[in-house]
Amino acid sequence: MNKSELLKTIADYSEANGPSGFEHEIAKQVLQGVEAFGATELDNMQNVYVHRHGNTRNRLRVQLDAHLDEVGLIVQSIKSNGMLAVLPLGSWVAGNIPAHLFRVRTKEGHWIPAIASSKPPHYLTEAEKKQGVTMEQIELDVGAGSKEEVEAHFGIELAAPVVPDVRFYHDEAKDLLLGKAFDCRLGCAAMTETLRTLKGEDLAVDVVAAYSVQEEIGGRGAAVTARQIEADLAIVFEGTPADDNFAPKDQQQTVLGKGPMLRHIDRSMVTHPGFQRYALNLARERGIAVQEGVRSGGGTNGGLIHTEGKGIPTIVIGMPVRYIHTHYGWARLSDVEAAVELASALLLSFDADVMEKLIY
Repeated sequence: MNKSELLKTIADYSEANGPSGFEHEIAKQVLQGVEAFGATELDNMQNVYVHRHGNTRNRLRVQLDAHLDEVGLIVQSIKSNGMLAVLPLGSWVAGNIPAHLFRVRTKEGHWIPAIASSKPPHYLTEAEKKQGVTMEQIELDVGAGSKEEVEAHFGIELAAPVVPDVRFYHDEAKDLLLGKAFDCRLGCAAMTETLRTLKGEDLAVDVVAAYSVQEEIGGRGAAVTARQIEADLAIVFEGTPADDNFAPKDQQQTVLGKGPMLRHIDRSMVTHPGFQRYALNLARERGIAVQEGVRSGGGTNGGLIHTEGKGIPTIVIGMPVRYIHTHYGWARLSDVEAAVELASALLLSFDADVMEKLIY
């Protein structure tokens, strides 16, 4: 594993622009960066595929998945005073949006800053101070004074995509990562590093990695990639919400610094018990830090992938991230490294009879 390459990949992916439905830029960036690992392909939805060098097309096939998109916004209308009304792309808590900096894409393809407006406390009534913010109240301010100025001088049109404006930060001494879109750019980086780690290795299975789109609005990209790949097994990488800053200590299952979390269940999937046990046992045998989770909410691309074809045994390797679906996330590099180590060990362990070993 190359730590400096992994860090650079995380930084580049985190800072890239790519809300759900508008993944073109991050897809191009990923496509250029993975060409050394296999034959690449881009489909009509902007899903990126990597058919690993060494695939024979007549062996058990493993799909790797991580989603390219991030939560963002889309311009719904331009008001007469120059403010931008928006709709969410993905799940947001409305109260987390005001007073934060965003990037809005112009019709020329440039990204310009915008502030999510917030009324100064000097002008708030007592009733306004007590009420929460709704999505319908959110407006973006690019500094314009009229609709005409927004369109003519700023070059912003209806349906312009919007992403948080955040720079990546790494504190090596504390093993900390800070940035946007760790859901799921950490997963994308871990998948890329897994391909890099296994470059030149002789595997007994074929591997196809899919960087999928539109996960945050329903997993639409993964529905396509799963049908195209027709895998026998699948490993999903994900940036998953940490619970260590609010859950009671004896109930925490997704703690920063304790390795990736392998979930047994969420709203989208009951994880294949045999594959889950196989992965957990291998992690313990190799001394790879992992956590187990039983989730009452949430979902991943695994929910769509595991129901394709005759059913695809699927596990999710989730790297803990605090404050996902906001501007900022805290994560630890050691958790990403452990995810890469586990995924690489799994792929190296698979043989032609692995399906028979996933017993439950």
